This record gives sequence, C-alpha cells and structure tokens, in this order.
Amino acid sequence: MTNSTINIFRNNLKYYRKKCGFTQDKLSEISGISSDYLSEIERGKRTPGFKRMDLIAKSLGIEVYQLFKPIE
Repeated sequence: MTNSTINIFRNNLKYYRKKCGFTQDKLSEISGISSDYLSEIERGKRTPGFKRMDLIAKSLGIEVYQLFKPIE
C-alpha cells in the first residue's frame, strides 16, 4: 500500500471507530484484536493484513472497502 492509502485507511479506521462511539479498548473487545495493535494501526506504525481488516470492518458494521474510500 502507498503512504496515502495507509493514511486514508488509518484515518477512516479512527473516524468509523468514533462514529460507532467505540474506544480502542471497546473495538479491541469486539474484534478480538489487541488495543495496542489497534493503536499502532491508527498511528501508522503497523499495517494489518486482510484478515484483520475484515475483522475490524465487521466490528464497525461496515465493508472493508469503506476503510479505503476517502471521506468527504
């Protein structure tokens, strides 16, 4: 993924997480992904594989593509 794609992904993750009213801890609990890992994703320190992206998207009630679509 390019840097701009990663930035869109991490910004969208944070946007949809907050839209759902979730903290990183709550999303961690729902998705089964550690809150430390989610924090690292949002800070651009890690890039998840598709399996984790799918878990995150399902936990947020969205489709994976929405994490890559710029929010206007």
